Order: sequence, then structure tokens, then C-alpha cells
Amino acid sequence: MSRKFVTVSSLSALALAASLGAAAAQPLSVVELFTSQGCSSCPPANANLIKVKDQPGVLALSFNVTYWDYLGWKDIFGKQEFTQRQVSYEPPLGHDGPFTPQVVVNGRADVVGAAPGEIEKLISASGQTSGPSLSLDGAKVSIGAGAAPGGHADVWLVRYAKGIVEVPVSRGENTGRTLPHANVVHALEKLGGWTGAAATYPLPATSGGLSTAVLVQSPGGGPILAAATN
Repeated sequence: MSRKFVTVSSLSALALAASLGAAAAQPLSVVELFTSQGCSSCPPANANLIKVKDQPGVLALSFNVTYWDYLGWKDIFGKQEFTQRQVSYEPPLGHDGPFTPQVVVNGRADVVGAAPGEIEKLISASGQTSGPSLSLDGAKVSIGAGAAPGGHADVWLVRYAKGIVEVPVSRGENTGRTLPHANVVHALEKLGGWTGAAATYPLPATSGGLSTAVLVQSPGGGPILAAATN
């Protein structure tokens, strides 16, 4: 009796693990909010990202930029590489330069994101990534074979703090406000390139309780082909 129970439990655990693995590998809609604690127009967009961050099939990320720091408050999450990521999006999206707030979905379309329902509408219109299979397994990233537009794509590693963090602001345009942020990105690193053939990449260990996402993306602020997160 005991032996049979163990066997059934083991099979159930394997089935559950397989189910969770399959769910993790489903295509995602990647929603990137470019924001700044020094921007008085950004809090509504921050709040709207919070509303979609737990939607099934959505990977929501907050990238804090640096170009409003001169207004009197240095964004505590802002990094130049996040600013540069936003800058790279602007020519393909038809903009002369970066602005905040800005929400980019799947690297293909954007909205300001401050009005109610704006982000949800763009997610619905943009759908999900439809590129190669992509999975994170322990210390490696696996990408399946597929089409790399132009013969090349970049593989990006994103480390972010899953959940909501409240930041009190004591100077600048948001003086005296406490601003909520969802899924704040702390690090962005290029793992390598992908040319269309099945490939694996080492996944550096993380620290500080950060979550991991990997994006396969056409260069120069192009479309996101695939995304996965743990």
C-alpha cells in the first residue's frame, strides 16, 4: 500500500512539473514601461502597469530612465543602459526621441500608457511573441530553431524584482509623493546572438532574490521574437 502511494505521488509530481514547465514556455506579451521618478506624468502609467502585471501571458517590466535626473531627484533605479534601450526604440516607432511615460509592447508598438485601459488595448492589439521556442532551465537558456529576420537577433538577459515596491520621493517634480513601481528591472545584459539555429547559452547565477527574463529580439530596437521568465 505504501509503495503504491509513493509511486502515484511521484507520477503526480512529474505530471505537475511537466504542466508547470509547459505553462512557463507559453508565448508572452512583453510590456515595457519606460518611466522616471523625476517625471510628474509617470505615476498614472506606473499604476496602469501594476494593473496588468499579473495577467496571464504578460511579462510586465519597468525600466527607469535617467534623463529627468537633472530636475532635482535622481531616480534610484535609473540606469544609462535602460535609457539607451528606450532610445533604440524611437526611430522604428516613428519618434524623434525618448519621452516618459512610454509603454512598448513586444518591441512593435507603443502608447503613453497613462490613460485608463491604454496598456490593455495595446496588449490585445499586439498579441504575443511568435518566434522560436525559448526556455530557462537551471543554468542555461535554450532557444529552438526558427527564423531570425535579417539573419540575426540579440539575446537579452533581464533581472527584475517581481512585485511592487513603493519609493518615497523627497525632491523634484514628485516631491512628497510615494510612487509604486511594478517588476522593476535592475540589470540588462546581452547574452549573445541568435542566427536561427537551435542554441543554448549559459545563464549566470542571480542574487538578491531577483527574477530572470530572457528576450530574443531583432537588433536596433526591433520586434521581440520570443520571451521567457522564471
